[in-house]
Amino acid sequence: MKRFLKQTLMAALLSTSLIAAHAQDMKLLPIPVGPISEMSYAPSATHFSLWAPLASDVVVRLYPQGDGGTAESQHHLKKNADGTWSLTVSGDLVGKFFTFEVTDRNGSSLGETPGIFAKAVGVDGRRAQVLDMASTNPEGWESDQRPLLKDFSEVIIYEMHHRDFSMDTESGIQHRGKFLALTETGTKNAPGQPTGLDHLKQLGINHVHILPSYDYGSVNEAQNLLAQTDTRVPQQYNWGYDPVNYNVPEGSYSTNPYDPTVRIREFKQMVQSLHKAGIRVVLDVVYNHVFDAASSQFDKVCPGYFFRHHADGTLSNGSGCGNETASEMPMMRKYMVESVLYWMREYHIDGFRFDLMGVHDIETMNAIRQAVNQEDPTVFIYGEGWAASAPALPESQLAMKANTAQMPGIAAFGDEMRDGLRGGWDDDKKGAFLIGETGHEESVKFGIVGGISHPEVDMSKVNYSKAAWAAEPTQMISYVSCHDDLCLADRIRLTLMEKGFGNAKGSEKKMKTLRQPSIDERLRLQKLAETAVLTSQGVPFIWCGDEILRDKHGVHNSYNSPDSINTILWKNKTDYRDLFDYMSTLIAIRKAHPAFHIGTAEAVRKHLHFLPYKGSNVIAYQLDGAAVGDEWKSVIVVLNSRTKSVRVAIPQGEYTIIAQDGKLFPKGMGTIKGKTVTVPAQSALIMHQ
Repeated sequence: MKRFLKQTLMAALLSTSLIAAHAQDMKLLPIPVGPISEMSYAPSATHFSLWAPLASDVVVRLYPQGDGGTAESQHHLKKNADGTWSLTVSGDLVGKFFTFEVTDRNGSSLGETPGIFAKAVGVDGRRAQVLDMASTNPEGWESDQRPLLKDFSEVIIYEMHHRDFSMDTESGIQHRGKFLALTETGTKNAPGQPTGLDHLKQLGINHVHILPSYDYGSVNEAQNLLAQTDTRVPQQYNWGYDPVNYNVPEGSYSTNPYDPTVRIREFKQMVQSLHKAGIRVVLDVVYNHVFDAASSQFDKVCPGYFFRHHADGTLSNGSGCGNETASEMPMMRKYMVESVLYWMREYHIDGFRFDLMGVHDIETMNAIRQAVNQEDPTVFIYGEGWAASAPALPESQLAMKANTAQMPGIAAFGDEMRDGLRGGWDDDKKGAFLIGETGHEESVKFGIVGGISHPEVDMSKVNYSKAAWAAEPTQMISYVSCHDDLCLADRIRLTLMEKGFGNAKGSEKKMKTLRQPSIDERLRLQKLAETAVLTSQGVPFIWCGDEILRDKHGVHNSYNSPDSINTILWKNKTDYRDLFDYMSTLIAIRKAHPAFHIGTAEAVRKHLHFLPYKGSNVIAYQLDGAAVGDEWKSVIVVLNSRTKSVRVAIPQGEYTIIAQDGKLFPKGMGTIKGKTVTVPAQSALIMHQ
């Protein structure tokens, strides 16, 4: 009995620590040299292949439909020296669905999977389909071209979720919540304001960042399709940060999730329409974790290989979602590189935003950048330079924000500027520069220069970083809100209310908490925030709806909140058209004037200088436009978040005022002469010589 217990204990210890103990050995598993191709179709035969280096057997099963029913046939694959198993099945199999089933060395089945690189799947992604990808191309796809982009300094990003953008019944959009919503033109709200694609063109952005659009696990595609015609069935909503099949579009955004061709073609139609509108498409990619590690496609082909583990064999959780992928493993690195290239080649994607990029290793991110450069160096890559918790790799090896300079051509979000403007991420009630709280000027200035080292920014006073982390200003994403946390309108309202409460005394406190800030004050601060973002030297980033005072009813984390919380109300474009016009004009000015996107760190240090101001909550700076080829020879920007007007000393001269007191006119609204200028309360001033 003792011997039996000892053997049982040893087996248990081995089972929990095997993966961690042999991580280095797993790195030595054979890796195929060519592209990952699990299904290659021809009318005469289809070739199947699966990387499963530790398997004892692999079969492919063929089905007549994408879910339910039994297999028509199954075929055993043959093992190759490079760790793949393959077989060619004769006959025209187009339209057939298939799965692989791997048997491990102990003779246990790992379950059916569409493969790790499925390119076409049926409803809810359970089975892949044999498909000729050329048949999914919309008319004119071969001539689709990326809109011209000369330099990353020209990038202006608009982040959006498919449902948020088009679900409003007053949007005038027919295919609400679908990929096709972004193909419709001529859509208007009830009073006649452009919505949808025309709205984006009118706003003037040149990159649309769509939240995860690959096949993800938290929305039941069949249920959501049924909910469109049966009100008794609840609609499901999710941002989509829970990957299942990384290389195929999400079915709930298609008009028919049961037909793999439909989701692929409609996604391509969306990209094609945005390109025709002069807008590039950024895909939000989430390679850092999967929906569920145990049931993932990865663990069904090579258990443990694709994930990081602690010494005791438990999964590391740098993503905060239960697992983290091991980008440093050769096959995972190869997978990420090829997946990015696949989206570029097959779907003409123009950029990638990496969720929790800090989970990935620097070498992998650089490998992706280098591979992309060989295809098209104008494709923009950026990500979150942090992780949810400490990954199971040393921070020095990770694509953290602090290591951005080690990743040329890759940008990271500048949360210093974000929180310097609106307040800390850890407390929605905390305000900062925008509502007149002191001590945030240097954090905002760090954002204005684009996250680079600048002699006039005191890094000791910057909120999160005590050293500059961007080698070039195009490596910093300049923003004040995104899908995470409260949207800007909610944050401004809440922090103003909290400030009113904090300043109240006695019986006034209850009244203060019930008193909403005026819409005029909120609009002034919204404009001030967006001016800081759009005149900064980083890459500006706008959360969808901020340009029309979109709110989420105070919901902080609305990742699975219903449409009633997340949907943009298009009547806001009529109600707050002044805000939209201000932002669209500001975007046009940025695009037209090189002074606002100088492009290199050396030039920014040379041609952007801060003007002195004795006091808090005022930031003023001057741009040498003439030196960077701008017709505006000298540009001055002043940001005043005080509740009173201020006088700021400026270089002697005659200036044309472009922006003042919440108004913006590119051709000017008058001139001033002298050594000082008055800036109205809670507003930005822009003027030039």
